[in-house]
Amino acid sequence: MDLFSEMEPVAKAPRMLSVTELTRSVRQALESSIGSVWVEGEISNYRKQASGHQYFTLKDAQCQLPCVLFARAGAWKKTIALADGMQIQARGALTVYEARGQYQLNVQLVQAGGEGLLQAKFEALKRRLDAEGLFDAGRKRALPKYPGTLAIVTSPTGAALRDMLNILTRRAPWLRVLISPARVQGSGAGAEVAAAVRELNRAEELGLPRADVIVVTRGGGSMEDLWEFNDEGLARAIFASEIPVVAAVGHEIDFTIADFVADLRAPTPSAAAELVAPDTAELLRVIAQAGAQMQRCATAQIQSHKNRVAFLARDALFAEPRRRLDEAAQSLDFLNNALARGARAALRGLQQRVAEAGARLRQHRPDQLLAIRRQELAAAQRELLAHFKNSLAARRARLERQGDSLRLLSPLATLQRGYSLTENERGVVVASVSDCAPGERVLTRLADGTVRSVVEAIDGL
Repeated sequence: MDLFSEMEPVAKAPRMLSVTELTRSVRQALESSIGSVWVEGEISNYRKQASGHQYFTLKDAQCQLPCVLFARAGAWKKTIALADGMQIQARGALTVYEARGQYQLNVQLVQAGGEGLLQAKFEALKRRLDAEGLFDAGRKRALPKYPGTLAIVTSPTGAALRDMLNILTRRAPWLRVLISPARVQGSGAGAEVAAAVRELNRAEELGLPRADVIVVTRGGGSMEDLWEFNDEGLARAIFASEIPVVAAVGHEIDFTIADFVADLRAPTPSAAAELVAPDTAELLRVIAQAGAQMQRCATAQIQSHKNRVAFLARDALFAEPRRRLDEAAQSLDFLNNALARGARAALRGLQQRVAEAGARLRQHRPDQLLAIRRQELAAAQRELLAHFKNSLAARRARLERQGDSLRLLSPLATLQRGYSLTENERGVVVASVSDCAPGERVLTRLADGTVRSVVEAIDGL
């Protein structure tokens, strides 16, 4: 309805609208022309009524928009928990609250906006991968104490790489460093880092030395800057790596999915360099201690052997070596003779056992036993067949005799000789005049059929 297209000529009185009419027209115009929209902003003045309805204001730097989320629609059960200061995205219908004459958004759906949306995606992926076991502490491997080759996956122009190289040069100048360049920010950077991790695991196939440790790193930044390190493909590449992986992404307060799945998380790139490379000064001190310990052990061993040599020199073995050798030779002869006698006795025993076993085998030749058993089986088969035939013939003759007796005793045979059988309506055989009454129907069975009749009169004897 266009309120201003119906203005009357100046000569006539203007059309007057009530406040309700005007407000209702504005509401209808807003609902028909704008309808359902998505709006992003920060929550302020949030309050939740006892009825379950939630009221708040969405604002940005210049403007604000009153909003209401009604409990009766059930939409609040499908949205995130709201609070002042949250950055959200709200979907709803723009309308006018007529009682106050103010426009508002009737919210139907709310989701986190900006970093809040990223945080929600981060938490959802984290829960799913954790449920699959990618973060399991039991599978995480300890780093080698003295690695020979270190691989760094990062941007070749980033400050993180310069900081790490400075520390590695100072702490372990002998350490060989492989740099695998990859983008660490922007769409597709996570896939590049994942590809670098996979290539380092097959470095020998590419003609490169195999790394003892892989460090995936970049400097600090916003959540959007670090987002590629929350890539699921990168997480699975780190999980599948046969080489231990250290994640050093951002600052100490920054956490990514790569940090959770890696074998070790370093709070910063510099801390990662400190963790993977042993300090040369400390290593020299350990080597010096080990050298001193080895020298003490060697000195103790030499002294122990000197003492043993001195003891053996005083032993009777060195005083009478010829006698000891003669006694040993004599003992050896005795043992040799005993061994020969034992071997001969054992051989005779085995020969006797073989002869006895051969005799038993000849007495129980399997081919002869088999022929005897076959003869016995054939005889048993013939006897069983004869018994079966005799039994069958006897049973058949007995059956024929019983059939003859049955035919002789059957009422049907009596009927064949000219007799009949009469039954009354109750199915009782009429054997006497008292078994039926005048007017009663009876059934007479003859040899070739039945006759139905009615009793007219009964004459007794």
